[in-house]
Amino acid sequence: MKFYTEENALIVHSGHETLRIEPWGQDSLRVRATLNPELEPGDWILTRPEAARADIDLEGPVARITNGHLQARVGEAGVLTFYKDGRQILHEFRRNYNGSETEQSIALKIDPREFKGILGGHWRLTARFDSDDSEHFYGMGQYQQPYMDLKGCILDLGQRNSQISVPFVLSSSGYGLLWNNPSIGRASFARNLTEFTSDCTKQLDYWICAAQTPKDIIRTYTGLTGRAPMMPEHLLGLWQCKLRYRTQEEVLEVARRYHELNIPVDVIVIDFFHWTRQGDWSFDPEYWPDVKGMCDELHSYGMKVMVSVWPTVDKKSSRFWEMKELGYLMQTEQGSFQTYDFQGDCAEVDVFNPEARKYFWNACRENYYDKGIDMFWLDNIEPDLAVYDYQNFRYYGGTHLEIGNLYPQLVAKAFHDGLKEAGSKDLCLLCRCGWAGNARYGTLIWSGDIQSNFRTLETQVMQGLNMGIAGIPWWTTDIGGFMTDDYHDPAFIELLLRWFAWAVFTPVLRMHGTRGPLDIEPLSDKDYGGGYLYTGHDNELWSYGPEAMEIMKKFLKIRLELKPYLTELYREASETGLPLMRAMMLEFPEDEQCWHLTDQYMLGSRLLVAPVVHQNQTERSVYLPEGTWRDYFDGTLYQGSRTITVKTPIDRIPVFEKHQSAC
Repeated sequence: MKFYTEENALIVHSGHETLRIEPWGQDSLRVRATLNPELEPGDWILTRPEAARADIDLEGPVARITNGHLQARVGEAGVLTFYKDGRQILHEFRRNYNGSETEQSIALKIDPREFKGILGGHWRLTARFDSDDSEHFYGMGQYQQPYMDLKGCILDLGQRNSQISVPFVLSSSGYGLLWNNPSIGRASFARNLTEFTSDCTKQLDYWICAAQTPKDIIRTYTGLTGRAPMMPEHLLGLWQCKLRYRTQEEVLEVARRYHELNIPVDVIVIDFFHWTRQGDWSFDPEYWPDVKGMCDELHSYGMKVMVSVWPTVDKKSSRFWEMKELGYLMQTEQGSFQTYDFQGDCAEVDVFNPEARKYFWNACRENYYDKGIDMFWLDNIEPDLAVYDYQNFRYYGGTHLEIGNLYPQLVAKAFHDGLKEAGSKDLCLLCRCGWAGNARYGTLIWSGDIQSNFRTLETQVMQGLNMGIAGIPWWTTDIGGFMTDDYHDPAFIELLLRWFAWAVFTPVLRMHGTRGPLDIEPLSDKDYGGGYLYTGHDNELWSYGPEAMEIMKKFLKIRLELKPYLTELYREASETGLPLMRAMMLEFPEDEQCWHLTDQYMLGSRLLVAPVVHQNQTERSVYLPEGTWRDYFDGTLYQGSRTITVKTPIDRIPVFEKHQSAC
């Protein structure tokens, strides 16, 4: 084993492996390793920070590199150990001969960094670290599971509808780690070891930061991966949507009624299959004869107009064969060229090809933006696949196994860059998926096509908090969930009202969902075009009866009153990367109980929000950290460092404000 320095980096040569450790931002190190002659030059989502001067010590059998609070030591057999201010926080897992006599079961022959060659390809990579029973993990994006603390969880590093892989984890031991690799793989936070795997890659690449507080770690991480722009204030009110408005007149009727009722709507959304075929990226003129006139009228009511577009291209569309000939479509390694089969025989745009991205955007600009559409809803951008045989797909930049998790980010980049060049002032893209650093492209990520029940509502709170920790501050859900069997069921209306009240205290307030039963006759007997596909029932504020409407109007008024505060939080997110929805431990890291709370959170640093997430719940407990807290609705003061029980009638959500004397 050989140690030396190169351009302020510590280099370790051992056998065929080259290990490079270098400062990468404040209190941070980037770790790369390869069996190739040289490291790959790219940085994926990491930006190059200002040059930081690390202290490197090569004296003795252990090499050390220190950057602020973080130090890495390379010991016997090249094993890495990380320290925060002298305290060990992370140690590579090794069980092999010629190791330290303190290691267990050295006969297992397990190394911490394992490269296994793929026949004719790159490597399958495994990185292993010792586990700490007292450690807790947060972040990693969005996984539809009832666990916010990821200790004990195994997570697929792969994108699916409602699953979003953002491979940044925050540890209660005082560090954050970005697995800087967009390949398909797995992360395991087991009791016996912590492990990251990549199914196909050229090298090991991760970034680690140790700072004084969890907030400091997120600030440093987002400073290197990208932060959100400023959210326009005129998008902070109600977003109205359903599956699906089928005609121009349906949209206008809804908008006119909101206007007549004097209920402000900031954004009205036109969902899928308004087109002729997937990949045409244009309105079906039979049902949308005057898009420009429609947008002009909606704009007169103060509404921005958003439209859904998919990256899928049907073989029968007007663009398929041209795009195939140009090499603008995703490839398959074997079998059919088809990659997606919902309502068509489709392939997806190869967004790794910059020319394909331009083509996609230019088509949408011509047929939507230039006709008055303000904003885009980028749906199905995981991409959604007929079968998740990741090994069967290939792009302009490599195989899906190697780079596939980056796909949703490149869709967002195509539209962000196009809108910015066009001079848009509404740089907010509603996206169903993303990756590390997606915030920089103005992406509002929502939790996907989820069920309409209280169990799902409860888990969405956790998903939103982990997404914020993973560096995605703009996040939302479908109010009431997406899949509803009977929209007139009193149990569903209760769920909807609880969800609406909670959504008021989230980044975006958005009505959406399929309101069953799906018993509405189609407008056309053709098997294509804007009139043939099913639609759900009404999903406006007045659709659930006068009592429900009055409750939602009450909460909408609260939302509008919150706009100045929300604007502050969006500005803070843009400047620091901190999420609007914050896990309790972000604001109170010294309070051990706050590391375990999953059903309450802070909206910014002032408001504590405790959603009602169980059916027929007439009261709930709320933990108040140290200080004085004021009930947001009735002004009652409470002393903190204790758990209280509060009443939860259907028109009330527990919210508490930090009293000034506690600030």
